[in-house]
Amino acid sequence: MKKQGILNSHISKVLADLGHTDTIVIADVGLPIPEGVAKIDLALTLGSPSFAETVNAIASDMEIEKVVIAEEMKTDNSEALHYIEEKFEGCAIEECPHEEFKQLTQKAKAVIRTGEAKPFANIILQAGVYFG
Repeated sequence: MKKQGILNSHISKVLADLGHTDTIVIADVGLPIPEGVAKIDLALTLGSPSFAETVNAIASDMEIEKVVIAEEMKTDNSEALHYIEEKFEGCAIEECPHEEFKQLTQKAKAVIRTGEAKPFANIILQAGVYFG
């Protein structure tokens, strides 16, 4: 039995299979999941698990070189924006319109759905290379 890091077997496998520049999405309860993209549903109840809780767990187990968020987060979810700016300080943070964001999710290896019920609490994480 695995005793540290991501215990969810589906997430653990997705992270282990990522190559450089591959992406995953961490999504709120409302983000549409594109056909053909694996959905890992963690949502238990509204708010649980939270966006930040899920991002923290994934970020501790994944080498991340870039993140992408919807520019609407600036006006509609400043709490999530501040969290991302602090969490990924020193990492490239790109913004795009939400409609473009949804198009980018079609290329993701997986979408991890949280219970977060606040607008635009979504992020694309792009894998970097870890040489230890």
